[in-house]
Amino acid sequence: MIPQFNSFAAMVTALPTDKACREYLETQRWGGVPVCPHCGVVDANHYKLNVKGEFKGMYKCRSCKERFTVTMGTMFEGSPIPLRKWFMATFMFSAHKKGISSHQLARDLGVTQKTAWFMLHRLRLAFTDSNDSPLGGEGVVVETDVTIHGGKTKNMHNKKRAAMLKDKSMRNDNKTSISAYIERGGNIRFDVIDHNENEPDLLRKHVDTDSVLMTDTANAYVKVGKEFAHHASVDHTKDEYVRDGVIHTNTIEGAFSHFDRMVIGTYHSITPSIYRLIAMN
Repeated sequence: MIPQFNSFAAMVTALPTDKACREYLETQRWGGVPVCPHCGVVDANHYKLNVKGEFKGMYKCRSCKERFTVTMGTMFEGSPIPLRKWFMATFMFSAHKKGISSHQLARDLGVTQKTAWFMLHRLRLAFTDSNDSPLGGEGVVVETDVTIHGGKTKNMHNKKRAAMLKDKSMRNDNKTSISAYIERGGNIRFDVIDHNENEPDLLRKHVDTDSVLMTDTANAYVKVGKEFAHHASVDHTKDEYVRDGVIHTNTIEGAFSHFDRMVIGTYHSITPSIYRLIAMN
């Protein structure tokens, strides 16, 4: 029977050892029947290799004679970190809506900060959305908006603040514009707006034009909105946030709220390149 859990405590109880974690992963990945990653042969009778008289998950393919484990081809491959700690890290990484720092993860797992940093990078890569197809589709409601992140002028050194106030072209040098698109009840996608990009083009790139588009009244959406199956907007300048119980951008605003708290509470200071990395996950 496959263990079921919906909390961290339940997972730790259901999977108390590395062996239990390995068997759980084998069931989830292979359905209980070993699959050779080298030649793809599915065979319940692949050789089981013992280490000092104990089977620890190493198989030998009956067809191509290559050795393999269930972690091969996953983020766990080649890592000396116990699989149980990987499971704990994965749960915490996915459950913390505002992110988790390597220092905090290190304390929670009892590992070094360097090890936690390594684990988080593998987790972020594994969670990266590799699907470039547009969000939404026929009948799907997609909300979009833009948020701006960067240091506050009042927190800058006097010389830098004075230079920025004097030269208007410098006023946004420390700011990063981020657009986001979210399906109601579905997926979300972030994208950093570079200097050579604009919101209408990014909207066409990330959202299917058969979608029902929900935005605020920003001028950038007026013309491009006509290309979608339907476009509705709410006017925040008139304190309008929901109309007819359906027309709103509250879902994307909630996502931005979590994003803001993640930056403030976990990462503190972020460069534009790191924003791009976060946007990918």
